[in-house]
Amino acid sequence: MDASPVRGTSPDAGASAAAALAPTDAVTSPVPSLSPGLSPGLSPGLSPGLTLLLAAACGLVVANLYYAQPLAGPISAALGLDARAAGLIVTLTQIGYGLGLLFVVPLGDLVENRRLVLWLVGLCALALEGAASAATPMQFLAATLAVGVCSVAVQVLVPYAAHLSSESQRGRAVGNVMSGLMLGIMLARPVASFVAQVSSWPVIFRASAALMLVIAAVLARLLPARTPVAVLRYGPLLASMGRLFATLPVLRRRALYHACMFGAFSLFWTTTPLLLAGPAFGLSQGGIALFALAGVAGAIAAPLAGRVADRGWIRPATAAAILCAVAAFGMTHLATLGSSASLGWLVAAAILLDFGVAGHMTLGQRALFALDAPIRSRLNAVYMTTFFLGGALGSPLGGWAFARGGWPLASAIGMGLPLLAAAYFATE
Repeated sequence: MDASPVRGTSPDAGASAAAALAPTDAVTSPVPSLSPGLSPGLSPGLSPGLTLLLAAACGLVVANLYYAQPLAGPISAALGLDARAAGLIVTLTQIGYGLGLLFVVPLGDLVENRRLVLWLVGLCALALEGAASAATPMQFLAATLAVGVCSVAVQVLVPYAAHLSSESQRGRAVGNVMSGLMLGIMLARPVASFVAQVSSWPVIFRASAALMLVIAAVLARLLPARTPVAVLRYGPLLASMGRLFATLPVLRRRALYHACMFGAFSLFWTTTPLLLAGPAFGLSQGGIALFALAGVAGAIAAPLAGRVADRGWIRPATAAAILCAVAAFGMTHLATLGSSASLGWLVAAAILLDFGVAGHMTLGQRALFALDAPIRSRLNAVYMTTFFLGGALGSPLGGWAFARGGWPLASAIGMGLPLLAAAYFATE
């Protein structure tokens, strides 16, 4: 098993991971000369072409989680959904994704990874077509729930990329794949807005369904098989996740750090559209979509963080990423709200915040994937589920704060979340 410790993580992390799973998961790789679970004859390491394919697949699949967010109004009007229930359009997608993280992603440690990804992407295409064809609110909401569950294919692909890469290049590989995922997250909302503006809202779902079928065909042809070396029943597999969180400090810390970071990220992107559409700025939906595009620049942090992690600088890079998030909220107060300078600082803050969050996520995954190879999917599932809950808290908290105290209160809470992560990080 690959349990080499990485500088910046607990030095006995690999041993702790093995102890956390003993004796249930104690297995010996049948192909010791390869990365665990790779087919014989497959050399470890990711080619540039395969890295690009994985990054593109992650970006296109994860975007399905966010297409509906800027379209909740038109969708509700078209389907006759009560305005008070329009939030369910976004909420059910996120609930589906959370369920998938808990109950589907751990299967990456149990079943052949390529087959699992192909099933998820194929089912996602069906769910997207169901959303585009829905004639009633219940049909659409059921389809969006399924879209959320199936979109966790990306969280099977990220550990898969780590398995295919060598130890010395693992951070770079994960960072490159994560850059595609972050681009998908950041581009989905403005793309959906622009498509709906020139056509209609079902078009974006139907187009994405077609893309999922294309992705599935390409992945089926080009991805090597990867069968996990550990054989567990599904029940013990799920039960082991709680044991991992309880016994691995590096997992617990990285997950809680990023829960604070992702909470700040969700708060920012929930409240800034409200601020920009309000009387201070008066931007149109097109202007807000252009503002969202600015955050895309932050995606370059993922590959950079991966390279930094491979050099063993995870700890200082983590501190820098957290400080980026703190500074992002602070700089929004450097000019009077509503002025041109203020809008410029908001754009800079969006870039800096996305840079810090994308880099921090990659650093966390690089630290976790240095632990035992047979448990990587479960490590990723616990990590993602924990910080996903932080993001789920950040959005309503931001909406509440903005309604009560405007941007000053919302940004103060946004700054407080990474400061909380910094305080916990200082005890490491």
